[in-house]
Amino acid sequence: MNLAFDQSAGTGPEVVCLPMFSMTRTATAAAFGPAFAGAGLRETYLDLPGHGDTPATCPPTSQAVLDTVCEWLDQHVDAPVLLAGSSYGAYLAAGIARQRPELVRGLLLVCPGITIARDSRDLPHEPPLAAPTGWLDAAPAALHAHLDAALGHRSAAVVTTVLAALDSGGPGDATFQQSLQTGPDYALPDESADFLFDGPVTVITGRQDGIVGYADQFRAMRHYRRGTFTVLDAAGHYLPFEQPTTLRSLTQDWLHRTRG
Repeated sequence: MNLAFDQSAGTGPEVVCLPMFSMTRTATAAAFGPAFAGAGLRETYLDLPGHGDTPATCPPTSQAVLDTVCEWLDQHVDAPVLLAGSSYGAYLAAGIARQRPELVRGLLLVCPGITIARDSRDLPHEPPLAAPTGWLDAAPAALHAHLDAALGHRSAAVVTTVLAALDSGGPGDATFQQSLQTGPDYALPDESADFLFDGPVTVITGRQDGIVGYADQFRAMRHYRRGTFTVLDAAGHYLPFEQPTTLRSLTQDWLHRTRG
């Protein structure tokens, strides 16, 4: 499998970044690039199968997607590497650390999915934060409910930034993505397995994330012997675009720990 990817010219440690579900390597670079700026890393941004410019040549299951990423890592990088991901990308990154720990030197997990079944997620129940009138006007009506639940920093500027990320990169394969997300094997088979990962881990969540929440992520910290957990106010599921300055600070701390 040849995954579409972009790579920076840095000569430092390699960090491989995995995207949110349905998003592309271009959007992932927009999310994580500012947080890595100045660190001299060799940044690699992948398009998952059926996403962006990578064709859907594996079965529509999360295990097949994970195996494809692992195959790419085996062929293209000198393991172990740093893995970063957001949402579904973070779900996969944690799965790789669980199934193939020899590939992973450290994890940066932003708003990670912990459990795929939506009705099993521990989500915040408080009313959303106040927002200015018309803050969603730039978004298509079909996205209003999603963004209303997903965003903690509720402003027109954040909506514009998120929409640009959603629209960036290659076209992807909508049929594959739909089959993956609605199929019986969307969850990894070892999703609830007990494990212990010894590398440096930073988990960053949004206090107002109505998509995956923050409580499941805190409970998952038992798997990370060297884990740091942060929950940010005025942040939701698109945290890299809602709180980029704080994300950069926490990312730089993680990088310092990976070099210790």
